[in-house]
Amino acid sequence: MIERVRNHRNALRAAGLRPVQIWVPDTRRAGFAEECRRQSLRLREDPHEAGTLDFWEAAADREGWE
Repeated sequence: MIERVRNHRNALRAAGLRPVQIWVPDTRRAGFAEECRRQSLRLREDPHEAGTLDFWEAAADREGWE
């Protein structure tokens, strides 16, 4: 199995790709949803956030998403 993975990774590298590791929040962690809610509520009345959301709303291309 290890040899197969090594060969696969070597083939990807030969194709010009490289591995990248990223760390993301663990959505299964206790308290995750509560923390999302806390942060969202802090932004609810923020005028800068409203401006940012307006920008993204205007820039969004939703054609064909329905």
